[in-house]
Amino acid sequence: MKKIALIFGFILALVACSSNGGDDDKSENNFDRTALLTNWADNIIIPSYTNYQSKLQTLTVSANEFAKAPTETNLQTLRTSWLESYKAYQYISLYNFGKTEELNLNMAANTYPTDAAGIEANVASGSYNLSLLSQFDKQGFPGLDYLINGLSTNDVLAIEFYKSNAKATNYKKYLTDVIAKLKANADAVVTDWNSGYRATYIANSGTSVTSAVNKTTNLFVKNLEKDIRTGKLGIPAGVFSGGVKYPEKVEAFYKKDISKALLTVALQAQQDFFNGKYFNSATTGPSLKSYLDYVNAVRDGKKLSDIINTQFAAITTSNNALSNNFSDQITTDNSKMIAAYTALQQNVVYTKLDMMQALNITIDYVDGDGD
Repeated sequence: MKKIALIFGFILALVACSSNGGDDDKSENNFDRTALLTNWADNIIIPSYTNYQSKLQTLTVSANEFAKAPTETNLQTLRTSWLESYKAYQYISLYNFGKTEELNLNMAANTYPTDAAGIEANVASGSYNLSLLSQFDKQGFPGLDYLINGLSTNDVLAIEFYKSNAKATNYKKYLTDVIAKLKANADAVVTDWNSGYRATYIANSGTSVTSAVNKTTNLFVKNLEKDIRTGKLGIPAGVFSGGVKYPEKVEAFYKKDISKALLTVALQAQQDFFNGKYFNSATTGPSLKSYLDYVNAVRDGKKLSDIINTQFAAITTSNNALSNNFSDQITTDNSKMIAAYTALQQNVVYTKLDMMQALNITIDYVDGDGD
């Protein structure tokens, strides 16, 4: 009788374990990943790319007008269009998959610091292939930063490079060629999304490493960690170089006063995506936040989604203490850059470790920095 009771108890234990495991799997796998991908594609990703494409069209017109008539007024218009396009880029920089990855759009658009000497060599020769990997640091928004903000601190003298300089024709051509490359890449990506990739993306709603949810979530985390934390703050502030600072390696080095603005936009794009917020709308849909809530992800007794959003607010507070000019900030009081980096790093931990574990998503990119 005692033996029968032990066997019965063992069977009950097996059933209980099986039931609990099944519920966990059911909780995770029953989340509507198709609805999540649909919201990402239709309300966030495609509108962000369409906006980017539109801003680049305006930039193209501004550049052509400046090339025809290099005046101070046209230069200011060109700079405004460049900045608006640069901000729009921050909203699409985390979607480095599909046609974007195939075209190396991100590397061609925002490799910095730019190679000013290489740009001058290209202008002098008049011969270059912007599709080559070796040319990525001689183009994009950082390259344009040099061409419209870095040739001289005096606008009158800067305009002379496009007006009376012996290489004026080459400067004009290089300027418009760089913008044409940005626009061509954006056009190709928008066309791809609208001509079939959208359906492919949404249909890939499984849970494998190569599924659209897993891939997109990985790129969300990678963008926060590598592009924003490391690129915009860590490298120039000397976090990865034993305290050796590199004020010349900030984003938008030649414009000087917009590094903070670009960081702010990039982080807003990150938080909006996390919360499933439609592009240019207050409406929200299925998101990483709602996914975490669905699987009841908690840390220290609090909802993980709330912790992540609270940390985004803390990041904003740290960033508000920064100068608009990161080069000056690094030179005069680098401790504020380190504080901003540290605040951002905390959300790298919350998203890369806690969130990915809660959603059972494996990190698919190489990490050499530690967490």
